[in-house]
Amino acid sequence: MTATGTFGLSKEARNLQWLLGNLVEEVPGVRSVAVVSSDGLLLLSSDPAQNTAPADEPARRDGPRGSSADLATIVSGIGSLTIGAAGLMDGGKVKQTMVAMAEGSVFVMSISDGSLLGVHAAPDCDMSIVAYHMALFVGRAGHVLTPEVRSELRKSMESAR
Repeated sequence: MTATGTFGLSKEARNLQWLLGNLVEEVPGVRSVAVVSSDGLLLLSSDPAQNTAPADEPARRDGPRGSSADLATIVSGIGSLTIGAAGLMDGGKVKQTMVAMAEGSVFVMSISDGSLLGVHAAPDCDMSIVAYHMALFVGRAGHVLTPEVRSELRKSMESAR
């Protein structure tokens, strides 16, 4: 998990970190996860590939392509694009977006406060399982992600850099 740890964080912020960690641990094929605020700032992230680097190989601190920092940028852009498209098409609120690529998939799901949950997964992941666990996260996180908790998480991410 990319954060300063849980010391000094509120119960709600720690709970969101736990939920994100749980999503990564329970869903096979997940490469990275990011929660991005409605204004595009990274609130929570997890890079399972970096956390499980072999002992004889140092972890890459700058992150591989597809890391949570890159994912946050992509999620923010996809979110903005799909919200604009939905507005032009009178489609209502965007609930979920999925981009399937030859070497992986990106899933973006709206959280009730305007934040977005993004997942970068391996090409052989079970898309229905990824979407199901994302929906569980969104359902649990939506009421907890208050402006105060978003601010706390943002500060935690900034201090981790």
